[in-house]
Amino acid sequence: MTAGTLGRLTRVDPRDIWMSEAADFTPWLAREENLAVLAETLGIELELEAQERAVGPFRADLLCKDIGSNAWVLVENQLERTDHTHLGQLLTYASGLEAVTIVWIAGKFTEEHRATLDWLNKVTDESIRFFGLEVELWRIADSPAAPKFNVISKPNDWSRSVADAARAIDDSELSAIRAAQRAYWTAFHSMLDRIGGPISGNRKAQLQSWMAYPIGRSGFSLNAAMLRPRRQVRAELYITGSNAKTFFHNLKEQDDDIAAELGYPLVWEELPAGRDSRVSVYLDDVDTGDQSDWERQHEWLARRLTEMHRVLSRRVRQLESPSRAAGHREKDTIPGVLDLQPSPAR
Repeated sequence: MTAGTLGRLTRVDPRDIWMSEAADFTPWLAREENLAVLAETLGIELELEAQERAVGPFRADLLCKDIGSNAWVLVENQLERTDHTHLGQLLTYASGLEAVTIVWIAGKFTEEHRATLDWLNKVTDESIRFFGLEVELWRIADSPAAPKFNVISKPNDWSRSVADAARAIDDSELSAIRAAQRAYWTAFHSMLDRIGGPISGNRKAQLQSWMAYPIGRSGFSLNAAMLRPRRQVRAELYITGSNAKTFFHNLKEQDDDIAAELGYPLVWEELPAGRDSRVSVYLDDVDTGDQSDWERQHEWLARRLTEMHRVLSRRVRQLESPSRAAGHREKDTIPGVLDLQPSPAR
């Protein structure tokens, strides 16, 4: 293709595509493929809970869960310029929930509202996070309009390590998705018990898209996750906490040895948009809703988690925290302090 054949981007008015926020834009955003675009922009994995769903006394345009932390993600959207009414709704959510990520999507952010989100991210507790996104539509010639989200404001130290702010969902209110997730993990735990090993299936299946299992050290867990929109399941070592990045890189230095012991390579995902990191392996092209394929999926997950526990648990326990290592170095280099190591035998 030569430069003369390149197309030209043309901006499209969002109102030409979505006449109504509630009737058009919100349902469009709630579809899996479109929510995946939003999730990629934010740097987190989202799973839809409901549209126009009440959260306590409040009601959000979209109610989602962050797959990594299982915390609420509330999305408020408007196709016009930001206004004080929507800002007030966001503040109401923040004041009523203990831990939440709030995403404000608009056609255009005023400078005062952008500055307000920046200020809120500075002064609120780290468990409350605000994102401001502008939505644009573009096309080339007669192509379908393509969406683009631009981050206008985000937390200064964006972290996926947040407390779970949601109440447990009562059985009578289970959605079809939640019921399917519980059935999936219940069957998976039977597989864990069948193959034996260090990870026990003797635990309650959770109403979520992932399950966590201990590996012998705080801040580390082995997780099994289903990624329905991407047709994948994942086994991972998840690392959280203030030292997560340091621990991640220390482990990554052993990548060749780890891969040799496992018999396959791992994917090293630093997750630069947040504080946490993970080391993972994926099984592609799977349908977690196909119960006839569950045994294959569950055996793959169970064996990967068992293998990762065998190879990684010792390495995880041996990792030295940066504060301890710094303390050792400081002690070794204090001026005027004698080295009291025993003298070699003469």
